[in-house]
Amino acid sequence: MANDKMTPGFRSHPDPSEWDHFTDYESTSWPKKDRRDYWIIPSICFNCESACGILAYVDKEKMDVRKIEGNPLHPGSRGRTCAKGVVTPNQLEDPDRILYPLKRTGERGEGGWARTTWDEALTEIGGRIRKAIVEGRRKELMYHVGRPGEDGYANRVLQAWGVDGHNSHTNVCSSSARLGHFLWTGADRPSPDYANAHTILLLSSHLETGHYFNPHAQRIMEAQSTGATLITIDPRLSNTSAKANLWLPAYSGTEGALLLAFARILLEEDLYDKKFVETWVNWQEYLRVAHPGVPETFEQFIAALKAEYARFTPEFAAAETGVPVERILEAARAIGRAGSRFATHSWRAAAAGNLWGWQITRCLYLLVVLTGSIGTVGGVNLHVTNKFVPKHPNPPPAPDYWNELLFPREFPLSFHELSYLLPHFLKEGRGKLDVYFTRVYNPLWTNPDGFSWMEMLQDRDKIGLHVSLSPTWSETAWFADYILPMGLGTERHDTMSQETHAGQWLGFRQPVLRVAREKRGEIQTATHESNPGEVWEEAEFWVALSWKIDPDGSLGIRKFFESPYRPGEPITMDEYYGWMFENSVPGLPEAAAKENLTPLQYMRKYGVFQVADKAYSRGFEKDGFNTPSRKLEFYSPTLAEWGWPEHAIPQYVPGHVHWRDLKRDEGEFDLLPNFRLPTLIHTRSAVKWLYEISHNNPLWISTADAAQNGIKTGDLVKLRTRIGSFVTRAWVTEGIRPGVLGMSHHLGRWRLQEETGGSRNATALVSIAKQNGRYRMRQEHGARPFKSNDPDSQRIWWNEIGVHQNLTFPVQPDPVSGMHCWHQRVRLEKPGPDDRYGDIEVDTEKAHEAYKEWMQRTRPAPGPDGTRRPYWFDRPLRPVKAAYQLPAPE
Repeated sequence: MANDKMTPGFRSHPDPSEWDHFTDYESTSWPKKDRRDYWIIPSICFNCESACGILAYVDKEKMDVRKIEGNPLHPGSRGRTCAKGVVTPNQLEDPDRILYPLKRTGERGEGGWARTTWDEALTEIGGRIRKAIVEGRRKELMYHVGRPGEDGYANRVLQAWGVDGHNSHTNVCSSSARLGHFLWTGADRPSPDYANAHTILLLSSHLETGHYFNPHAQRIMEAQSTGATLITIDPRLSNTSAKANLWLPAYSGTEGALLLAFARILLEEDLYDKKFVETWVNWQEYLRVAHPGVPETFEQFIAALKAEYARFTPEFAAAETGVPVERILEAARAIGRAGSRFATHSWRAAAAGNLWGWQITRCLYLLVVLTGSIGTVGGVNLHVTNKFVPKHPNPPPAPDYWNELLFPREFPLSFHELSYLLPHFLKEGRGKLDVYFTRVYNPLWTNPDGFSWMEMLQDRDKIGLHVSLSPTWSETAWFADYILPMGLGTERHDTMSQETHAGQWLGFRQPVLRVAREKRGEIQTATHESNPGEVWEEAEFWVALSWKIDPDGSLGIRKFFESPYRPGEPITMDEYYGWMFENSVPGLPEAAAKENLTPLQYMRKYGVFQVADKAYSRGFEKDGFNTPSRKLEFYSPTLAEWGWPEHAIPQYVPGHVHWRDLKRDEGEFDLLPNFRLPTLIHTRSAVKWLYEISHNNPLWISTADAAQNGIKTGDLVKLRTRIGSFVTRAWVTEGIRPGVLGMSHHLGRWRLQEETGGSRNATALVSIAKQNGRYRMRQEHGARPFKSNDPDSQRIWWNEIGVHQNLTFPVQPDPVSGMHCWHQRVRLEKPGPDDRYGDIEVDTEKAHEAYKEWMQRTRPAPGPDGTRRPYWFDRPLRPVKAAYQLPAPE
């Protein structure tokens, strides 16, 4: 870093006063001291959901983004970025990037594409949506989002259209963890104050790869450096486990037994907060139902609690989980010593991997309740305390109907939409889609049972028009009718906030090249005029599309996309976000006025605003919790009333792949397929720097299991699932529990044509053959050097880029939360003479049979009041209350 005005001494970032006129040495000219002039423009990273602050260095001469650094003013990320953030220039300059709107030619999946115009796309899509609305077919419109990267804008669009059509990826991600938290508190996730904790308990690898990786990881490390005890429960030695004070490698699905053993020790050794539990737990309700006739005293409740969990001795937990007794005692007492400074989190991992995974989260939160760690310094906040979502202008009314393709009556308690079951719903004739948007979502690759998705996406009777809104090629986009290129983290407008720590902030993502051109005095009427090619952004796209749907305002839609300052004209992004920042962000107008700025100018200058510091969830002391009892619900009347009385309190229920049930002598294992790599985040991370670091997903196998099966590192192995098989390479390690196999789900990308359809540095060219519902995929070759405008593309040295294991997994919906239970019972085999690396076979008829069997576990609505779902339960795009009522049987 070089600047003549720079003060002496080390600094991590340029001062904001220099951001409009920063000069730096040109690194590629060394040892010459060539200088370049930059605007430093803040934005928000879009490569995971952490919403970390970034600074884009825009070259004033070339008008390109030269590098990305962290924004030191951002309260969540504090100037730091992970590998995924700094590779944004790779994404912007990817030679395989889609730069112009594309329209399919020929049949879906054949690979014929023609460049089209934004106006043609808007006209056809808008006309089709208008026709569906006019004809009363709103149920045939669906927006399916992967990573939203924003808070509320798209939902507002759907509400303005009157559409209950919001679909998401939640039920392949976090729905069981959400349900477990929500049943206790009425908030669907925690917000740990890691930085001030004395003991931190993590289920799996949150530090290195979990939700909010960068903001959480730095605070966990800070706490540990000041003496905090870090405990991880994970059958795999993750990076987090390697840094932990205690690594507890429990068998998958047995975590609940371990957690209840901790709870029993806290109770027996008097290490719990009596006053908090007595005041804030609905123990009277539990006693009335579970122990009628006994005195309703707190002492009676504690006695009943001890009796309820009496079997969870350290010895029982050790036998069930494989964790030694002394480690169990050590961990429990560390939690007890922490008192109210006990922080924990559960998001994916055990909760997402196992049937009844939400009960694991229920058991985990029991420890938070017993220690009185809710809303305390070093404890666990409710996420609503730390995540700030501003109001959007001119809010539309709620939809007036219920979409059963999203929330079918079999899953009245799901969190949330049953998105990964969509192909099976349509196969059963439950409905069809006239216009289907996939937005930064790649279900064919990300979800289980991808070939069933392929079948659905190719069937025009099931999906009339498929529009992919994507910043990059994907396996799903290949089967779309339109691919509309949408901007990355430096090419779009969004507001975003997350519960990263015990504070509250709002981040502003902005198209930095547009901002730079406007600083230069150029007039920009649309973001695609500044971005590379004609890459647009959803925020402006939705406004333009809504005007095409309702050009004269007769449908009552256009009014929600009109300027509040220029009647009858489309709203601009300056007007939209200017209104928001002026009217719904406490303290921002005053902070801006101190610098003689408007609130919008302030956010464009700094990219973030701290709404509150040291924010802790103590509101319950006045208003109670957002549950029917206004208490923390140890006993859940909702579960009891909606058909699950045996699950009404936190319980240990072994998962669907319990280690005791495996036929080990026949080669059966528990496959753990849902762990992340810290350098990748699904589809958008297929870029050169990240794949040079992480480009393969071998099968983790313990040294004992490898020796028993005659397997060495690098050997090909074959795994059979219920619906198919795949061939990959083994990695022999002491870092995984015997009986468990592990394989990251972040790799195995593929394309169907040599020159297009995927990033060539990160995808394999494959062929797919189909016969009678059976699919066979074979990799023709992996990554290899290719010519492009990026000289690095000819320096690719890696070849194998992983295996797409998710194709071979049947859907396995948890009957309560709706979560796909990721763990798989597999059979490990030696490959045959004709088997090659990456070979995949799948039978979609078997996949549908598996779906039907799992659906038999459900207990459908109606509930006790004749409704589809408890009205107090969260759901995206909540319809009017009347829509909750199921029609009376004929």
